[in-house]
Amino acid sequence: MRPHLILAALLVPALLSSQAPSTLGLQRDARIAAAMAEVDPARLRAMDSVLVSFGTRHTMSDTLSATRGVGAARRWIHQQLLQASRDCGNCLRVEYDTGSAVITRHPERPTWHLVNVAAWLPGRDTSRVIVIGGHFDSCICSINSMDATSDAPGADDDGSGTVAVMELARVVGKHFPQGLEASVAFVLYTGEELGLLGSTIFAQRLQREGKTVTAAFTDDIIGNVVADDGRVDSTSVRVFAVDSLALGGSELARYVWGAGALYQPEFEVIPVLRLDRLGRGGDHAPFHRLGIPALRFSERLENYKRQHLPTDDLANVSFPYVAKVARLNLATVVSLASAPPRPARTAYARDRDSGGQAFTIRWDAVPGAVGYELLVRRTTAPTYTRIVPTGNVTEFLLDEQLDDVWVGVRAVGANGHRSLTTVVGAPGGGRIPPARRTGDN
Repeated sequence: MRPHLILAALLVPALLSSQAPSTLGLQRDARIAAAMAEVDPARLRAMDSVLVSFGTRHTMSDTLSATRGVGAARRWIHQQLLQASRDCGNCLRVEYDTGSAVITRHPERPTWHLVNVAAWLPGRDTSRVIVIGGHFDSCICSINSMDATSDAPGADDDGSGTVAVMELARVVGKHFPQGLEASVAFVLYTGEELGLLGSTIFAQRLQREGKTVTAAFTDDIIGNVVADDGRVDSTSVRVFAVDSLALGGSELARYVWGAGALYQPEFEVIPVLRLDRLGRGGDHAPFHRLGIPALRFSERLENYKRQHLPTDDLANVSFPYVAKVARLNLATVVSLASAPPRPARTAYARDRDSGGQAFTIRWDAVPGAVGYELLVRRTTAPTYTRIVPTGNVTEFLLDEQLDDVWVGVRAVGANGHRSLTTVVGAPGGGRIPPARRTGDN
């Protein structure tokens, strides 16, 4: 048996016997657990009640009033984020993110000025970004999508997601004021209800600026726990991501799944490997379309009798549940922002000496990595079941028949945090030429 294979045989059973495979070998960080404990349901409720008090936050509503409309809402959000920055020693860079878009759903197709609000926690690598957002606009679209004057409280859709992101900016800034390895953008979008307009201009801005977006998340409708038939579920959340091996959407879902199992095991993460609910959309979609791993957090039980209606009020939002989702957000975002980037490209070659029962795996070196791990699952398995530490190398002989499994490679930082996995041999994924080819057929 070759040295690499002996190493794998010795280390893997010990690793999996000490950790449940569902955590994907992610390492618990006490600082993350302490920050999660500070997410406050009472603060979430108080902030959402202010959002509802603006009457409507329709993208085309009043921008001049101090008490009503989208303008009052965005100025209040901006002020709250500025206060959060002052509280952490000005650790956050708070800004209005502006642009314009044609509202194609309007009969006159006007070009509209759009204003998102963003708080940036700069990282040691400012070119690499994790995005977590929610949309603060609201509507009564089930009655009239262009009604910009009637009350549209939007307490759940998406007041719940908006206040979760605002609370994350406060708590993460307080606990990590010096920043993480990557930058984090906490973004409150406008224009979602009119066609994902605000998130589209923000995603395009990051692309123009040459940012590398490791992952983009959105919190959208994360507060309802009671279905119309009386069923109650406050112990699970859905995460929507496209099952794309090359882009890594499904890898992102597995990462959230693992982080949830590690930090909040009583709160079940339910991966749904599609972009969104049938016929619906969210602010992660513009990032996915740019080839970025993207994911939506959404409540397990929706009630379409309240969405996009005046009945979407505070009485139907469970803020302890919103806090659970926000804690899961925090565990995921901070873990990813603390980790190195994932390997950009991979290669593989069938091993002749083993009779084709082993494969040489290669990958690009990652700045800041002190080691790498290969993760293995059957092609029909929902998540990885074997973790193989390789050491600080970029080539490894793996005792697996690659024809029958999916293998992911990830980087490990000096702080123990793991990157997203890059799937070896993913159709359309980045490839590097193998060092040698030994009888590939």
